[in-house]
Amino acid sequence: MSWSQSTRTATTTRGGAWRNWAGNVTARPARTVSPRSVDELAAVIRRAAEDGLKVKAVGTGHSFTSAAATDGVLVRPDLLTGIRSVDRAARTVTVEAGTPMKRMNAGLARAGLSLTNMGDIMEQTVAGATSTGTHGTGRDSASIAAQIRALELVTADGSLLRCSADENPEVFAAARIGLGALGVVTAITFAVEPVFLLTAREEPMSFDRVTAEFDEHFTENEHFEFYWFPHTGNCNTKRNNRSAGPAAPPGRVSGWIEDEFLSNGVFQAACSLGRAVPVTIPAIAKVSSRALSARTYTDIPYKVFTSPRRVRFVEMEYALPRAAAADALREVKAMVESSPLRVSFPVEVRTAPADDIALSTASGRESVYIAVHLYRGTPHQAYFTAVERIMTAHGGRPHWGKIHTRDAEYLAGVYPRFGEFTALRDRLDPDRLFANDYLRRVLGD
Repeated sequence: MSWSQSTRTATTTRGGAWRNWAGNVTARPARTVSPRSVDELAAVIRRAAEDGLKVKAVGTGHSFTSAAATDGVLVRPDLLTGIRSVDRAARTVTVEAGTPMKRMNAGLARAGLSLTNMGDIMEQTVAGATSTGTHGTGRDSASIAAQIRALELVTADGSLLRCSADENPEVFAAARIGLGALGVVTAITFAVEPVFLLTAREEPMSFDRVTAEFDEHFTENEHFEFYWFPHTGNCNTKRNNRSAGPAAPPGRVSGWIEDEFLSNGVFQAACSLGRAVPVTIPAIAKVSSRALSARTYTDIPYKVFTSPRRVRFVEMEYALPRAAAADALREVKAMVESSPLRVSFPVEVRTAPADDIALSTASGRESVYIAVHLYRGTPHQAYFTAVERIMTAHGGRPHWGKIHTRDAEYLAGVYPRFGEFTALRDRLDPDRLFANDYLRRVLGD
C-alpha cells in the first residue's frame, strides 16, 4: 500500500495505560492512534494541535526513559510497516518507520543484503531504535542511525519533510537521532551491503586481563565487547570478525543451551532468587560467570550480532571517550566492592567510532559504552547513582533511551552541537507539539 492510497481512517482508542517493556514507565494518553498512511498521520498531528494535545510516537517500548510518554496523543506505527524499496545500485533500503528491526533484518537477508552493524537485540522498530541512538559495538562501523542515508518525518504543521545529506542537510544532521523532538518519522533509508559472514569467538577472560589488554582487543577486532560479572574478577568476551566462511552456526542443541537455557532460563531463576534473597547474589555471580563456555561460530550478521533477551531488566548506559574505558571500569569495580550493593547483572562494554550526528553519543569522538543493568523490580537508584557519578566525572553522555538523571545544562556541556539541535527544534516545533517531561528535562524548553 502506498502512503497516499489509503482512504480508511486511522484506528483510534481512548483511555488505557501504556507501559514500556521493562515496566518502569507508564503513560495514560488521551487517545492512542494507529495511522495507516502518512496522510492519516498528518491529519492526526493537525487535529492534536487543534485540540491542544501533545503528540508522541512510540515503538515497542524498549526505552527505559519516558522519551515516548504522553498524556496527549500516542501514535503507534503498527500499520506503517514493511520494506518499501531496495535500490541495489545505490546499496540502500527504504523501510516504513514502524518496521521491527527483526523483520527488516530477515527481509534483507532473503534479498542477500545486510546492515553493516546493529545492536544486540532486534525487537525495536526502526524509528524507535534510531531516534534514541541504539548501537552495537564496532571499531570502524557505527550506530544504526549512522547508517541512515535519508529519512522522512511529519513536522508540527502536518507537512512531510524529506532530508538527506543533499536535501535539507541541516535537518539530516540532527534528525537521525531526533529523540522524537523534531517530528514523527515515517520512513528511513539505510545503507546496506551484500550479506556477509561473521565469525564470533566467545571466550571467558579475567577482568584484569581484559582491561589491561582493552586497546589491543579493540584494535585487532572489527567488533569487540565484553561483560564483567560484579562480585567476581570474571568477564565473558566476544569478538566478531568478517569471515570467508563456510557458515558454521551454533548447533541446535548447544545453541539452545547457551542462548536460551543458560542466558535466559537459568539466568531468570538466578535473578529471581537474587532479588528475593540479595545476600545470595555474590555466590550466584561466581557460578553465572563460569557457566558460559568458550565457543566459536560463523553465521550471517544479524544472527551473530543479536541475541534473545527474555529476562527483563532496567538499564543505564553512558558513552565515554574511549581512552577512559579501563579507568572508569576499575572505578566501577572498586565502588561495587567497597559498597553494600548486590548486583546480579553483568556490566556490558562496547565501542563506537566517532560520527557526525548532532546528538549521537559518539558525536565527534571515539567512544566506549559502559552499561549497567538490574533485574526488573530490583531497587536500582543507589547503584545507578553511584555509577552515574563515575561516568559524569569522565564527561559521559547518557544513552537517550536508558535511565539517567542528566538535564539540558549538563548535556549542553558534553555535546558541542547541542545548540545546533535545539535551534532546529525551535524552527520545526516552536510550539512544542512533540514535547513531554523527558524532553523538557534533557533539551530545555
